[in-house]
Formats: sequence, C-alpha cells, structure tokens
Amino acid sequence: MEYQKSTIRELRESLDKNEVTKEELFDEAVALAEKYQEDYNSFVTIQHKLKSKPKEESILSGIPYALKDNFSTSNILTTASSNILKDYVPVYDATVYKKLKDKGAILVGKTVLDELAMGGTGTTGHTGVVRNPWDKTRETGGSSAGSASSVALGIVPFSLASDTGDSIRKPAAFSGVVGFKPTYGLISRYGLFAFASSMDHVGCFTRCVEDAAIVVDAIKGEDPHDMTSLKDDGVLLVDHLEDDIKGRKLFYIKEMVDREKYDSKDQELMEVLDNFYQLVEKLKKEGFLVEEVSMEQYLLEAIYPTYMTISCAEATSNNANLTGIAFGPRGEGNSVDEIMFSARTKGFSELIKRRFVLGSYILQKENQEKLYLNACRVRRMIVDKMNEFLKEYDGMLSPCSGGAAPHFDEASDKLSDRYLVLENHLAIANFGGFPSITIPCGFVSKCPIGINITGKVKDDALVLNIAKKIEDMTGLKGQIGGDQSV
Repeated sequence: MEYQKSTIRELRESLDKNEVTKEELFDEAVALAEKYQEDYNSFVTIQHKLKSKPKEESILSGIPYALKDNFSTSNILTTASSNILKDYVPVYDATVYKKLKDKGAILVGKTVLDELAMGGTGTTGHTGVVRNPWDKTRETGGSSAGSASSVALGIVPFSLASDTGDSIRKPAAFSGVVGFKPTYGLISRYGLFAFASSMDHVGCFTRCVEDAAIVVDAIKGEDPHDMTSLKDDGVLLVDHLEDDIKGRKLFYIKEMVDREKYDSKDQELMEVLDNFYQLVEKLKKEGFLVEEVSMEQYLLEAIYPTYMTISCAEATSNNANLTGIAFGPRGEGNSVDEIMFSARTKGFSELIKRRFVLGSYILQKENQEKLYLNACRVRRMIVDKMNEFLKEYDGMLSPCSGGAAPHFDEASDKLSDRYLVLENHLAIANFGGFPSITIPCGFVSKCPIGINITGKVKDDALVLNIAKKIEDMTGLKGQIGGDQSV
C-alpha cells in the first residue's frame, strides 16, 4: 500500500469504497513513522494502538494525522520537546485534539519541535535534531519541524502545529508541503502551551491546499475556553477554493525582493528571486493584477527585533510556572528559590535560558517603556502599513526565505538584509493576525522552496482560493521526500 501519499479526499474515497480500512491506514503510518524515526527524528511519541471512538462521521474519520508535542493530550506524554516536561502527561485535551477525536481522525504520534516552540531550526528539541526529508544535511526549520517532516515524508496526510513567527510556514517551504496559519482566533488555542500569546496561532501542514481547507474547516470555531476565539460564520473554506480569481489584486514589497539589495554571489538567493519574478509573470498571464509597492526599510528591519522583544517578554511570563515544583523534575536545594533555580538551570537549553533572561530584562519596570512598549508601538506601525496595502489589494506575495533550508553547519549573518528581512518577514502575519499560507513553488539546490500569500483578517477563504490557483499553475503538490519503500 502507498495510501499515505494520497490526499485526504482520496483517502476518504478509498475508505468509503472499502479499498482500505482505517486499521490498515494507521498501521502503515506507524510503520513509516518507525522506519524514518532514526534518520529524521520526526516524533517524540509514536502511538502503537489505534484509538478511535468518533462522535460523528466526517471526511476525517479514519484519517491518520500527527500533532505537535505542545498540544495537551490527556494520558499521552506531552513534552514541548523540553527536558523540564520530559515526563509530563496532561489530564485534559486541547480543543483541536478533542475536535479531531470527535470527528474520527486518528492520532499517529506527537512530533518534535524546537524547545517550547522557541526557535526556527528544529535543532533544540530534547530528543535531538529533526533532519530535512529532502536532504539530511539540512534543517527542516522550526519550530514545527516534526510536524512538517511527518507530512513531507508521507507518514501522515496532515499534521497540526503552532505558528508564532513563521513556525508553520517556514518549515513548510523547506519541506515542500503546504503550511497554513489562519486568522488569529479562527482556531481555539485552548490546550496549546503558550509561547507568545498575542502572536500564537494554530494551523496545519498538508500536501495540498484543499486538504488545508478541509482540516481548518474541521477544527475552527468559537471555544468558551479561549476568549480570543472567533465565532464561526458557518462558511466552509473548502467551498470557495475554485472561486473566480479574475481581477484579484496582489502586491509584493519592492525592498524585500530587490536583487540590488543583496549579494549577487549568493546563488541560492538569486535563484529564489528568479523563481519569484517568474511566478509573478505567470500570475499576470492568469488574470491576476500584481503590483510592486514600497515599504520603509526601517520598518522591514524592525520586524526581527520587534518580534524578539515581544515574544521573549511574553514567553518569560507564560513559562513562569515551569519551576520544578508544579511541573518538571524537582530541583535540588534547601529553599524554594534554590529548588527553582536548580530545576530551570538543568531543565532548559541555553537558547531558552537566553530568551528568558532577555524577557525578564525587557519586563523589568525600568525597561518596559523603552523596550516592551516601544516594540508594541513598532508592531502597530508595521500592522498599520500592512492594512494600508490590504485596503487596495487582496493579498501580499513573497518568497518564504532567501534560499533552500540551511545546512546544519551554516552560520547566518544576522546583520544582513537577507537575514533581517527575507528570513523574518513572515512574522508580519503574526503581528496582525493575518491569514497566511505557504505553498511549494520550485526547487533550489535540489531542495524545495515556497511562496507565501498573506491576506486580510478573516479573509481566509480568499487566501486559500488564491493559493489553490497558484498550486494549480505550478503543479507542485503531493511531493514526498525520503525513501518511500516500506
């Protein structure tokens, strides 16, 4: 069997025709998960017993999936890929997990992430690094590395994950799959371990745009446990995928993709920009209006420091309960302070400790105005500029990165325009809660790259509609990395 290469709709048809059973689908997914685990390290936990007691029949009934290991799952280990939570087993379910259980979707396993979802490399999880399905010498990106690779390897047709700065959309680009982050609040975050609450989103990885719409339709809606969740308007995203795109207007930011701003010797970057401009011309021929706009360079360069300032501050506050007393292995010491100090010193990686130190400094009373509140003001300036563009256009088009997935031993130049802008601009969608999707658009150095479409708040249907049209144009969907022999 090779059912895990199929789309959700194809799997549904096979199940309905009795060509395959849910048990066979689950067994194949588990076999693939185990086969690839040593080489790619997608999973923290793999389920070996099928558990399915759906409350309703749905298109997802019997469909295997994976879940990022920062969603609460009762009676299933949930570590957030951190040593301080390595033995934590929750007593309650995240809303999205409960919804999928009720609809009959079958959990195959919990996936590796950068520790506590803080990171963009897939290398800081307590169980080890996640390797790219297309090239094991390269990163998958993060923080949702395992969720991306589980889909890219053909283990499952979809996975759920979280996105705070680009944690779904960047790994999707590097893995050659679809990564969709809907409007802030469209999907409940109850049971998701908070990183930066004002920017955290729930989203999904799939191998085609239609599957992303199907998954989000199944889990969106208001939740009394999440005060930020939005009322469901009853509109099914999947019903609008084939809407007419004639006359739709897209923009791209000149300063983001201007070849003259970058080092012409950076071959991968030049290929990414060539791919982007070629796609723009194809879109124009298909009936899109695509125009260049300008955004102040200081705003573009402020995206990364603004994101780091706000996210570190919120993360420090959100994770203050990880003390080794209420959660995590008990530290050593003769006082509460000593126990907490010991637990947090041993329980967190160096990256996490640095972020918590930064967050604590930013939140000190004497620093809040200068650092945290100023970052919030800059965030508002960036969002206002984006909304100004979106008054005239239906969406923004942009490359997802300045190249293919980095090699593990590559060092980023954090002062370069490529790093400051092209590697971090996806956070704009988190700043404003905009719906944003990454889809495959080509290959560089024999590895996939992605294109991103970001649209107006609550305009998720149109963003998916545009993405579906581009997917049809490129023909790049359902591609699988890794060795597919089971």
